[in-house]
Amino acid sequence: MQRYDLVVIGSGPGGYVAAIRAAQLGLSVALVERYPTLGGTCLNVGCIPSKALLDSSEHYYNAQKHFADHGILVEKMALNWEKMMARKAQVVKQTVGGLEYLMKKNKIEVFHGHGRFVSANEVAVDGGPTLYGKAIVIATGSKPADLPHILIDKRRIITSTEALSLGEIPKRLVIIGGGVIGVEMASIYGRLGTELTVIEYMDRLLPGMDADAAEETRRLLSGDYGAKILLGYTAQRAEVGEGGVRIVAEPRKGGEPVIVEADYALVAVGRRPYTQGLELEKAGLSTDERGRIPVNAHLQTAVPHIYAIGDVIHGPMLAHKASEDGVFVAEQLAGRRPHLDYLQVPSVVYIWPEVAGVGYTEDMLEKEGRAYRVGKFPYRASGRARAAHESRGFVKVIADAKTDLLLGMHIVGPRAADLIGIGVAGLAYGASAEDIFRLPLAHPTFSEALKEAALAASEGASIHL
Repeated sequence: MQRYDLVVIGSGPGGYVAAIRAAQLGLSVALVERYPTLGGTCLNVGCIPSKALLDSSEHYYNAQKHFADHGILVEKMALNWEKMMARKAQVVKQTVGGLEYLMKKNKIEVFHGHGRFVSANEVAVDGGPTLYGKAIVIATGSKPADLPHILIDKRRIITSTEALSLGEIPKRLVIIGGGVIGVEMASIYGRLGTELTVIEYMDRLLPGMDADAAEETRRLLSGDYGAKILLGYTAQRAEVGEGGVRIVAEPRKGGEPVIVEADYALVAVGRRPYTQGLELEKAGLSTDERGRIPVNAHLQTAVPHIYAIGDVIHGPMLAHKASEDGVFVAEQLAGRRPHLDYLQVPSVVYIWPEVAGVGYTEDMLEKEGRAYRVGKFPYRASGRARAAHESRGFVKVIADAKTDLLLGMHIVGPRAADLIGIGVAGLAYGASAEDIFRLPLAHPTFSEALKEAALAASEGASIHL
């Protein structure tokens, strides 16, 4: 039996980061991955391939719609879908290959095969050895959730995994679920000319994110891509034919059903923790009613030397959250005292303009009955945004009404995914809205909008509005 300080099950952004950080801090580490490549869902069939297609489709869309505004005239433009997909595959290959290098660099032993518990300290790898870990981290991630009354056949009724590898650009696509995954997929195919219908059970897109950002996203999808968006509807059943699928959607609050016909139906109703085949019971573990593994504030399970991180536990199902979990556990094992606050974990939607948020939303604060102030600055008032032909969107800063403490930041606009880092830092270090305004950010930049919104939250007025 091979013995290690730490055995990590799963090589997604939680597992591989936990393994690397633990190895950096002097622990002997084994990493178990059931698939032939490292990186989990994110690198292979999620974050990385979707961003590659989002970028490629954005270039195509801009060449069609916006280059002429800059005096760039493109004639006889054509789309090569096979080339676009090949580029996506190459990006994935390079990224996954980079992980293999990092494992060797950090002297982490990788075992490919399904891992399952034999006891609280032993993990058997199918086709490989049994590993003994003084500590074990469960980082097996999640799988796309399904609907009990709609069967995913992976041909006409598909998940995001299949949607990122279609052999054709659909003429018509119905997306069941208006969350982050559904909206990003709508953006990819909407740019390429697909006729879109989005069915969302809630009364707005992007449930859980800022309400104003969600409304801006709805306008973007319906305006730029002509998407038909059915809010407050539930997909009741699906009928698969030879050349497509028919979805029957009913209004949640009553009314006549709507029938949507499409080439494909993408089920994007979220994700569920994946612990199948781990044989948790042999380690003395179980899952809760939502399939998650219960953990304490240190991310320890009911068996203290076994930890669980990422999508298999509570908290947002985000790759960077899983990575933070992984670092948190590795540093504890090495005797350090890290901290973790999920309120400081940003959410990002990689459409264009991007959508990003961190901290409290107004809905959350209203539920708590907490007094707050809001400062909002539109990008149409930004000189840099006008120069870049990127005047849609806004920055919203939320501050405590009494103390001016920064409570949240929400952005719809160019490079929001990067700019939200200022909000993350502000929350982490206890900044006030005034502190954000005092930052000497460069001119002209998109980031100046954060200063303007922060001043509006702190004092009720912006300089350039």
